[in-house]
Amino acid sequence: MSRSSRPAAGGGRWVDVAAERLERFLAGFAERHGDVSVTATAELVRVVADDGATAECEVPFPPLAVDASAAYGGLVAHVLRDRRVGVLLVRRGGFAAGVFDGVRLAVSKVGSRHVQGRTAAGGWSQQRFARRREGQTRVAISAAADIAAAVLLPHCDGMAAVVAGGDRAACDEALRDPRLAPLIPLLAPRRLDVPEPRLRVLESTPAAFRGVRVRLNDQ
Repeated sequence: MSRSSRPAAGGGRWVDVAAERLERFLAGFAERHGDVSVTATAELVRVVADDGATAECEVPFPPLAVDASAAYGGLVAHVLRDRRVGVLLVRRGGFAAGVFDGVRLAVSKVGSRHVQGRTAAGGWSQQRFARRREGQTRVAISAAADIAAAVLLPHCDGMAAVVAGGDRAACDEALRDPRLAPLIPLLAPRRLDVPEPRLRVLESTPAAFRGVRVRLNDQ
C-alpha cells in the first residue's frame, strides 16, 4: 500500500502505512523530530517526540498484546503476523469473497449480475425501469450473500477478522442475510474503498487491511 495522506478532523492528518514499512516509517519520524516516548494500549500506540510531534497508530486486528520490552510496544511484530482474514467486496452488480492466509489468497470466488444504471426518463417508463432495477439489485445482493456463505463460512472459526469493502449500503444489505450472522462479530470497523470487485482487486486487499492508519501531527 502506498502511503496516502488526508486531513484529520481536529488537527493533523491521517497517513496509511503498509505493514512492511511501519518500522522504517516510525524510525524516520524519530529521525526528523528527536527522541520519542511510546505509550501503547490494546488499540492505540502513541509516539511523542521531543519537539511535540505525535504519531498515533491505530492497532489493526486488536487487541495488541503490549510488550513493554519491544519497540513500539510490540506493534511492528503484531502487524507483520500472519492471520487468516476473510474479505467481502460488494458493489451493485459485482462481488468477491476470499480467505487470506497472511497475504496468500487461499480460496476465493468472484461474480457479477447485471444491474441497469440510473435513467433520467420520467413517467410510467421511469417507474417500470426503477422496479426492474430494484429487482436486479436484489438478485445481485442475494448472489453476493451466496458466495460469502460458500467461501467465508467454512473458515469462520479460524479467522481473525472479516474485512468488508465496496459500496457500504450494498455490502451491509448482503451481510443482513441470516446465514452470515456468524461473520458479524468478526467484522473489522474500517471498510475498504475499492473499485468494481474483480479477482485482481481482491488479491490486492492485503496491502490495505494489513496496513496501519496513523494520525500525524508534526507541523
